[in-house]
Amino acid sequence: MKRAGILQILGALAFVSVGLVGSGCKSAPELTQASAASMIQANYDQSAPAAVNIVVNDLGMREGVTAKYWEGIKKDPNGYWADFKLTPDGKKLVKLASGGDTIEWRPDGPTDPNYAVTMTTLAANRMKPVNIGEVQDDGDGKTVAFSEAVNLDGLPDALQGIAHNPGNTLSTRRHASFVLAGGAWKLDSVH
Repeated sequence: MKRAGILQILGALAFVSVGLVGSGCKSAPELTQASAASMIQANYDQSAPAAVNIVVNDLGMREGVTAKYWEGIKKDPNGYWADFKLTPDGKKLVKLASGGDTIEWRPDGPTDPNYAVTMTTLAANRMKPVNIGEVQDDGDGKTVAFSEAVNLDGLPDALQGIAHNPGNTLSTRRHASFVLAGGAWKLDSVH
């Protein structure tokens, strides 16, 4: 009889233990790189689109002439200063910092590697997250490192090529913080 009582008690304890484990605290859902990227992109999609500044160096100037975005209208006697006028196609794609339609190319010398002009695209785009890193635990939340990239979709290939020339910053390393809210992960901030 003692043995039967002990078995009943052990059985009851086992039953209660299984019940506690089954109804115990549920763990937080997994935050994957894909879901983090999706939340970051949704955040960018909610923000206003913005124009992209493009630094145009000597190579970019030549590429712009080839693409017929601007054309040479005047060459200075020194041989390396020149004026370029935006073509009708160029006017549809970019605006100059000066507000006019003439690029005044004025490098310090014929081989000045640093001279460039800045243009702003007329097409507005939203940023996009790329190179999403591993999800990291951060105390009560999670963080993800990623690159915030300029989205050049919709721009002609030649202008995208000019944007990829040296001097242009097309991505910035950022971190996103996520918090658990209502049993689901939510983007808290991008910094």
